[in-house]
Amino acid sequence: MLVNHSDMGLLTGRTALVTGATRGIGRAIALKFAAEGADVAFTYRSQHEAACSLVAELEALGAKAKAYASDAASFEDAHKVVEDVKSGFGRIDILVNNAGITKDGLMMRMDEAQWDAVIDTNLKSAFNFIHACTPVMARQRGGSIICMSSVVGLAGNAGQCNYAASKAGLVGLTKSIAKEMGSRGIRANCISPGFIATDMTGAVSEEMRQQWEKQIPLRRGGTPEDVAGVALFLASDLSAYVTGQVINCCGGMN
Repeated sequence: MLVNHSDMGLLTGRTALVTGATRGIGRAIALKFAAEGADVAFTYRSQHEAACSLVAELEALGAKAKAYASDAASFEDAHKVVEDVKSGFGRIDILVNNAGITKDGLMMRMDEAQWDAVIDTNLKSAFNFIHACTPVMARQRGGSIICMSSVVGLAGNAGQCNYAASKAGLVGLTKSIAKEMGSRGIRANCISPGFIATDMTGAVSEEMRQQWEKQIPLRRGGTPEDVAGVALFLASDLSAYVTGQVINCCGGMN
């Protein structure tokens, strides 16, 4: 049975662009936005089957949806995607910079390639897409930019210097864009997830997971849907007077 967008969805009539959406948090955000009435464009790097399956799920929610194979770390790729989304969907109201990878290792053993790959995918990609989207949003006199940081970007973490630096960089980038673009009606905010059960954290041992959970006041890891709920708040008019902020979604860990 085809379920249509709710007439009263929080995002009805809006178009969202989500980077790195074939799994985990990005996927949950895309589905949450579609369920609330948004049309959804998203990027992916290599998971073609997962991308096709997500398009089908979004369309089943009544959304217009399209997947774009793209390397978020490429300036040219990002601008081409934004151009295609603008012409295909007519507008871009919400940008979620979610593309991210980890290549963990202690500083003394980290090679330059590990550093560059993480900074390029996690931080430069956000610059690429913000650079491409802000002119579109400025002409519309409005938009919401959401960057996916991490509690590690605020607190640091041994063995994750590259990841922590990229996620801290997103905070500075987001706060600066909020100041630059506020007069055009464009808001920019960060979400800093804590320990969220995704493929990325799935590699952690059960023992390590239990140790983490003991440090979390809510005594559980988060779900991608927990983060998607915060993203919905920031994407919608519920947060019309919220910009330049970092919202921790970490069960009280930070």
